[in-house]
Amino acid sequence: METSQTHSSESMSKDLSELMKEATKEVHEQAENTPFMKNFQKGQVSLHEFKLVTASLYFIYSALEEEIERNKNNPVYAPVYFPAELHRKAALEEDLEYFYGSNWREEIPCPEATQKYVERLHYVGKNHPELLVAHAYTRYLGDLSGGQVLKKIAQKALQLPSTGEGLAFFTFDGVSNATKFKQLYRSRMNALEMDLATKKRVLEEAKKAFLLNIQVFEALQELVSKGQENGHPVQPKAELRTRNVNRSYEHVPGKESERTNRRHTIMPTTPLVRWILALGFLATTVAVGLFAM
Repeated sequence: METSQTHSSESMSKDLSELMKEATKEVHEQAENTPFMKNFQKGQVSLHEFKLVTASLYFIYSALEEEIERNKNNPVYAPVYFPAELHRKAALEEDLEYFYGSNWREEIPCPEATQKYVERLHYVGKNHPELLVAHAYTRYLGDLSGGQVLKKIAQKALQLPSTGEGLAFFTFDGVSNATKFKQLYRSRMNALEMDLATKKRVLEEAKKAFLLNIQVFEALQELVSKGQENGHPVQPKAELRTRNVNRSYEHVPGKESERTNRRHTIMPTTPLVRWILALGFLATTVAVGLFAM
């Protein structure tokens, strides 16, 4: 018994970033071995699922960043507070306006599972802020690393503009060198003061974050299977609304039609296969990024 406890203590003496990697290894392997990983690389992703994923990410990051702001001066989180470099809410707002138009806030759905994730983030931020780092680490560094691969694939598969519209979520303007920044983030996180019991709770929270992500996509799958988006039937084609970056350009005859009436056909895959692709989106940005560090 004593030997077992000693071994556990020695194991937990490792850096928090290494412990996080080990604790989520099983989830990572599950994500890595899904059909999504190969299919996405072939460009098999539909616009409808991509939009729904982006909408859920908006609610998740809004909650996460609200709690980060609440705890930005709290020593249990302050060392890893990097709003200019990492925060995604504003970028997601840009993407949603591009995909849904100016009334996107009235258009995007928030399934019950997404709301559950949001509630967990608020609960942690208000009651157990020492666990907030688990959510921030698995999401932000995953997006910063693995998300860059998905950005290129999505841009090509969905024929999105080379200027980046619809992909602001993947663009980290405040990070000039991703490798060096991740090293800095890990060192700051590893320096957080926490006892053995707290470390264990942080690791459990990281695994919980993965499970919450999966539940979000299971709920979105149900929306897709019903052929609805925010209660409305989904049309065979979806129109992309561009951001008003250059109004004079948009009013040039011919160019306006090219810019604002651009349409993308949803890929003719079965609902199950289409959803496998979308289900892996969020998990992959976390898993690929976490293990690319």
